[in-house]
Amino acid sequence: MTLGILAIFGVLSILLFAIRGFLDQLPDVFASARRARIAWRDLKQEQTEEEQPEGVHSQPTA
Repeated sequence: MTLGILAIFGVLSILLFAIRGFLDQLPDVFASARRARIAWRDLKQEQTEEEQPEGVHSQPTA
């Protein structure tokens, strides 16, 4: 009986330790995903600007 209780609490403590480690990593994962999304957006924007004709960026003459 006592051994079973110790085993259950041992498994619970390992499970809680693993969950805590996972939750501690989430802010870094979200920050990395945000940086990747911004880099992807900037890359696409640069490619779009390169594909536009030269006259689009020139100043209008009035």
